Amino acid sequence: MSTGPQLIRTAEPRERNWLPLAIAAAVVLAVAAIAVFVVEHGRSKPTVAPINAAADPYAANLPITNLVLSESANLAGGKVTYVDGHIANKGSQTVTGISVQVLFRDPAHEVAQNETQPLKLIRTREPYVDLQSVADAPLKPGDERDFRLIFDPVTQDWDGAYPELRILHVQTR
Repeated sequence: MSTGPQLIRTAEPRERNWLPLAIAAAVVLAVAAIAVFVVEHGRSKPTVAPINAAADPYAANLPITNLVLSESANLAGGKVTYVDGHIANKGSQTVTGISVQVLFRDPAHEVAQNETQPLKLIRTREPYVDLQSVADAPLKPGDERDFRLIFDPVTQDWDGAYPELRILHVQTR
């Protein structure tokens, strides 16, 4: 004898345990915060010297010539500005370090951006431009080398003219 359709009792819905999901989210946030801190801490901040800072006495022996400006887009959609040039050591000492002050001016010829950074020498141009510090390739008396300075970003107030370069500090041996 059949009693008809049987009703199957469904299991009561269980309450979701949110603890593992909350722990995973906290771990992901902590790892992201540590990564941002490490990247920002490792990034060199531009230094600023006073506009009227005295040039190094040996700077007269290091003429800078053949300046060329260029730009490229970075992965974040901004622009990177390159200042390439040529430097010669006309003095009697070997140069192991050079700090250059770079002044970008606005249309009123006021300083719009003031940065001081170490001069980087161009080691190779092919297949890409590779840079090295002056300490890694010292400039002996009579040596001449190409260099590159990189600015990411340059202020929007810049008038687009060649910046003023001043050698503030020279290390010699």
